[in-house]
Amino acid sequence: MVANTQLISTLEADGRLIVELRDETLPEPTGHQVLVRIEAAPINPSDLGLLFGSADIANATFTPGKIVATMPEPAMRAMHARLGQALPVGNEGAGTVIAAGDAPEAQALLGKLIAVIPGAMYAQYRLVDARTAFILPDGATAEQGAAAFVNPLTALSFVEAMRREGHTALVHTAAASNLGQMLVKICQADGVPLVNIVRSAAQVALLKGIGAEHVVDSSSDTFQADLVAAIEATGATLGFDAIGGGKQAAQILAAMEHVASKNAAFSRYGSDTFKKVYIYGALDLGPTVLNRSFGFSWSISGFLLTPFLTQIGAEAAEKLRQRVRNELTTTFASHFKARISLEQALTRDVALAYNARATGEKYLIVPHG
Repeated sequence: MVANTQLISTLEADGRLIVELRDETLPEPTGHQVLVRIEAAPINPSDLGLLFGSADIANATFTPGKIVATMPEPAMRAMHARLGQALPVGNEGAGTVIAAGDAPEAQALLGKLIAVIPGAMYAQYRLVDARTAFILPDGATAEQGAAAFVNPLTALSFVEAMRREGHTALVHTAAASNLGQMLVKICQADGVPLVNIVRSAAQVALLKGIGAEHVVDSSSDTFQADLVAAIEATGATLGFDAIGGGKQAAQILAAMEHVASKNAAFSRYGSDTFKKVYIYGALDLGPTVLNRSFGFSWSISGFLLTPFLTQIGAEAAEKLRQRVRNELTTTFASHFKARISLEQALTRDVALAYNARATGEKYLIVPHG
């Protein structure tokens, strides 16, 4: 039996969102289970969706180990199914196996440093299935392996989806993020033309510094013209949008249509070139606005990593995972703005900082401080 502290998020029927640390006791692992001492777990945007959602954190009540905030009524309606449920938070992380069940796969992991993505990783300890573990390469640290799943596999999946759907180049928003920098490196290595959309001149310089060729600044007065020029240079017809809300998906489709129609005969239906944008994030929680200026040959769809990996099959998914193993400390290296304890994660200044979801400012939880 192991004493454990776990971060829990609960949305009550009266609109209160309660985020708190709870103590529990974990049983000894059995069968294929292993007990992992969690040493590092990143805060991803998908984690924030469960942790806080659109709750009013700025006006929340903060006490040691606990946050109580108010959830807006529209969000309450959207999240009705989770009312009253105490949900553990944290998609992925890394740590050392300190106990194992009697299955050979579990016993083989004793003492190993592994990465896992079982959920509930904002905790001191976690029981997981040994068969889902990712053994970190020799010399790698828990911090290096903590974010070995979500961002690396998502970036690789963008290129995989591009190839499977018959596109030849990509557009990516919020491109200065950890994921965006990984995608730049992947596309360089694989010879895939990539248009990177960022939100400041400093982010342009950051991506240019790692070798990105086409970087456009959405805060610039010449953004739309710059975007058209970059899409014309690359031939991109597929985009991945981390923003979600606002006009950026429509701006991408409009720029693609501008390029496709440039030398084509007029048609009131627009060009025949098929254009697509996947929305995979929600940095902007507002409505997605579509100004229909891109003809009729287009699509907007949601993108989630786990269903995509299931769709492509076990063999193809394993090839992506193997590439992450091979390039964990190079292509897929993550960078963190700060390292925080479980207790610090529930303090006002720290919570407001990581919940701001600023591009390129990822936080890492170190449960044992």
